[in-house]
Amino acid sequence: MAYTSTITQENKEIANRYKHMLQNTYVSLSKEDKVLIRKAFDLALDAHKDQRRKTGEPYIFHPIAVAKIVANEIGLGAPSIAAALLHDVVEDTKYTHTDIEQLFGKTIAKIVNGLTKISRLKKEQNISIQAENFRKMLLTLNDDVRVILIKIADRLHNMQTLKSMRADKQVKIASETLFIYAPLAHRLGLYNIKTELENFGIKYTEPEVYNDLLNKITESKEEEELYIENFSGILKNSLDKHNFKYEIKGRTKSIYSIRKKMQIQGIIFEEIYDKFAIRIIYESAQKDEKFDAWKIYSIVTDHFTPNPKRLRDWITQPKSTGYESLHITVMGPKGKWVEVQIRSKRMNEIAEKGYAAHFKYKHGKQKKNGLDDWLNKLKESLENPDLNAVDFVEQFKMNLYAEEIYIFTPDGGIKSLPKGATAIDFAFAIHTEIGMHCRAAKVNNKLVQLSRVLKSGDQVEIITSKNQKPKLAWLDIVKTARAKSKIKSILKEEQKVIANEGKEILSRKLRHIKIKFNEKTINELVNFFKLKTSFDLFYQIGNGSIDNQKLKKYASQKSNAIVHFFKSKIKRSTINSNEVKNEITSNFDMLVFGRNEEKLVYSISQCCNPIPGDQVFGFVTINEGIKVHKHNCPNALSMQSQYSYRIILAKWIDSSQQGFKASLSITGIDNFGLANEVTRTISNNLNVNIHNLNIYGNEGFFQGEITVSVKNNKQLTSLIQQLKKIEGIEKVNRIVN
Repeated sequence: MAYTSTITQENKEIANRYKHMLQNTYVSLSKEDKVLIRKAFDLALDAHKDQRRKTGEPYIFHPIAVAKIVANEIGLGAPSIAAALLHDVVEDTKYTHTDIEQLFGKTIAKIVNGLTKISRLKKEQNISIQAENFRKMLLTLNDDVRVILIKIADRLHNMQTLKSMRADKQVKIASETLFIYAPLAHRLGLYNIKTELENFGIKYTEPEVYNDLLNKITESKEEEELYIENFSGILKNSLDKHNFKYEIKGRTKSIYSIRKKMQIQGIIFEEIYDKFAIRIIYESAQKDEKFDAWKIYSIVTDHFTPNPKRLRDWITQPKSTGYESLHITVMGPKGKWVEVQIRSKRMNEIAEKGYAAHFKYKHGKQKKNGLDDWLNKLKESLENPDLNAVDFVEQFKMNLYAEEIYIFTPDGGIKSLPKGATAIDFAFAIHTEIGMHCRAAKVNNKLVQLSRVLKSGDQVEIITSKNQKPKLAWLDIVKTARAKSKIKSILKEEQKVIANEGKEILSRKLRHIKIKFNEKTINELVNFFKLKTSFDLFYQIGNGSIDNQKLKKYASQKSNAIVHFFKSKIKRSTINSNEVKNEITSNFDMLVFGRNEEKLVYSISQCCNPIPGDQVFGFVTINEGIKVHKHNCPNALSMQSQYSYRIILAKWIDSSQQGFKASLSITGIDNFGLANEVTRTISNNLNVNIHNLNIYGNEGFFQGEITVSVKNNKQLTSLIQQLKKIEGIEKVNRIVN
């Protein structure tokens, strides 16, 4: 419907919207606060006076709406409300950052500046640029979390008015909202806003599904309201008898949540039994809240049988966002399972307002908020220069929605980790040094592998060794961004040491075959071995991947270097961009699948044509086996959302750095401590991983079999030579299957 209001009607509507913006403000505003907000409103009104939204409405409607969300739904104070009114002023009008600072002070100017930086991020189609933009946006969390809170409010109002945009813009903005803003709102404790963002997201990305579910929810609403009234009536007498002041509310599961559950469990709408929950909100002094919650729990379970597997106690151990509530699922009237959420008025405010409400109730000696701890971890990830933007966003998003588990230290301390975290994650959560040197773990006093996935309530002790170092395989084991970034950083340092050794080795070998060791030769070698950088060259020389035979092959072609140079120049001028990329990434020559990096039969999908080096995933088709797609494939979002159970991990690797298993047989004279000497030689001197070791003696002689992981034949040969030097060992042979 076209917008047709007159100027007089518009002015009246602007005044009316401003009045309603402050009508239900979550925080109490002083006279000075109101003066500040009015000053910001007057400047925004003047700055945007000639601007219109896509709907034809005055642009000022948007900042007023954002400020209203900030005030009423997030519950921030006067500086944030003023910043929300001003959030587009520097970006879209004649006013500058300096003007805002002079008129409103440094705090508000800093928030507005942060919002301006986010607005200037261009939403390019290139995934790496998009990822870098999100990374920059999240950097503002370091300065002032209010920047992100206001940005979420801004995004919510944009989603509320998205119907005025073109269809392609709707899908793009809605996808972006589901990708980052809804998970971010969830992690900051803004559960109501998160739900609204998710519902709008599915409304525009899957409109047919959204409308179908909306109709079904609407049809069953009257029946559900009668059920909630009946359920509540049974409890009211008992709650009144114990003099509780309370209210009982029904809460319907969101369309997005229903859709997600249908996808994950492969069920239809009618098969979802927990489409709604009942919330009991009681009034209580803060010191009595926990006691009263369990008292109400007792009343509920006196009337209805609970499901013991569905008890969630977030009062004793709140979520890291500050969320507190006691959730139980009981068998209600007519044989229906009903989720009952028990929470105090204070807890309910924190659940609805998130970050802001938590700090309203936070007192000086109260323990540090989990959100503060999370923000500090985030800052550490953001400041890690070795973590590329795409990896960061993937890890960050993965951890936003991650369910939490609580792990006990040997002395009774507690650490929260995302669900799926391993013993290595726990080690790095304790301290980087412990993570670097962790060798094994004891879970509930039982020795386990470092890859052990932990469960909530486990007590974990990490066993360390000064000789232990992180391994490349750990990156596929760990869950947390902290552990991944630390491992990558340490491995990079180790690679530098190997590369420096390789540089020295290369210099000696080139002298021996009478070739000058200079920049020109190094560049030729990089091109000859199809590597990306000189660092890769030195590293592969250092770890033995490029041996004497390969260097001699280069030397034999050296005499034809001029011809080769011109040929390659002609070739480079004619090949297309995909071939250039293939040349650059050809050292990623092997595709492996799953956490165990298995080699499986696959085919390349035609929709996105991934090439070696691209970030990819496998999709198990019905008739054509495994199809490999790029992470940013146009069909990726659809496949991952609808058929997540058919997605398998896949990645390109450099086969020269891939470990291969080899078995050795050893024989000799049985000496005391022989097994220790063998393992020490393998692990300490050569950094080779032992998979299996079996040595047994008979009348002074011994036989044994060792299975090890090596990178190449040269490393295996070197290992055999080292083992032969051990006193008592006579023969060492490779077992060929």
